[in-house]
Amino acid sequence: MRPAGVDVLGAEAVLCHPALLSRAVPSRSRTAEHSFPHQLACPGRRLCLRTVGHRHRPRRPGRGARRGGGVAGRPAVARVRQDRSPTTRTTRTGKWNDMTEQLTVSVLGTGIMGAAMARNLARAGHTVRAWNRSRAKAEPLAADGVTVAGTPAEAVTDADVVLTMLYDGPAVLDVMRQAAPGLREGACWVQSTTVGVEALEELAGFAREHALVFFDAPVLGTRQPAEAGELLVLAAGPEAGRAAVAPVLDAVGARTVWTGEDGAGAGATRLKLVANSWVIAATAALGEVLALARGLGVEPQHFFDAIAGGPLDMGYLRAKSSLILHDQLTPPQFAVDTAAKDARLIVRAGERSGVRLDVAEAAARRLERAAAQGHADEDMAAAYFASFPEDPA
Repeated sequence: MRPAGVDVLGAEAVLCHPALLSRAVPSRSRTAEHSFPHQLACPGRRLCLRTVGHRHRPRRPGRGARRGGGVAGRPAVARVRQDRSPTTRTTRTGKWNDMTEQLTVSVLGTGIMGAAMARNLARAGHTVRAWNRSRAKAEPLAADGVTVAGTPAEAVTDADVVLTMLYDGPAVLDVMRQAAPGLREGACWVQSTTVGVEALEELAGFAREHALVFFDAPVLGTRQPAEAGELLVLAAGPEAGRAAVAPVLDAVGARTVWTGEDGAGAGATRLKLVANSWVIAATAALGEVLALARGLGVEPQHFFDAIAGGPLDMGYLRAKSSLILHDQLTPPQFAVDTAAKDARLIVRAGERSGVRLDVAEAAARRLERAAAQGHADEDMAAAYFASFPEDPA
């Protein structure tokens, strides 16, 4: 039984939604280019530049309205873009693009994020083939015009762009090895799984061996922004190949932040780990706040009233707390099991860099305890239960 007698914001939790990052990330009208090593040149092979020849026209009146900005003092709300037709769409560069030619995109992994990305790609007019280890999870995509493939190799055959959204680095490498017979030389690989720095280096090596144009492209966001096509894409890869993957990134995200030209340098993955470290720490803290309130007999609403409108108040705290207090942990926005995996990647990245991350280590243990208690498939906010020897009655 969850704590009762609370009236907090019931908004659906959004993990690092672009609107919540609007103060930290440049506006969509500009491309953010961070200072990371850019050693990777285009491999000199045929890139999948089928979109380069599209005609660009000035933005039409009423098109390209800014998305997800939010109003100060109000919760940011994800907005679903209205124009998803294959022949008319507004690109992030402010150009109106006549998509007379489709891309063939392979999506490997159709969990919470991958399925949403596949649907948005199909709605944008691309030919999409999807594969998942458990075919039953991929089958519903057929209703959205996605072809469900029986093997990774079948899914990637003749694909212009391969997008991977799987559990971790070893899973990605295993699936890509299975896909190898169908990979086309010069195809673009958009690697969006959160894999950590070490695994990313191994994946980039696989890309070189198979003459793929590699893009390190993890995303910030959870179920709601993924379904709305409003993820924030963090990307690194050769500038010469960006036009080829832009239609894919546009279909799944509200904005793309470029961190450099070397996908193998893991600049985007490093930024993702930094962002996730804040999210995981905040989630652990709010869980302990509610657990302590319960233990001390404090009404959680009194805490929310005390911080309301001040610098300690924030939408993420209220949204995630609402999931706990109103027993809305399923379906998850971001599952406990996956969050535990990411927390371990963060701890490992810190160790590799000579940085001790006590909070991330403790958060990883909390998430692992919650998973062992039976909450692995619930929202990461369920780490709250790790504060008790058993689920509170």
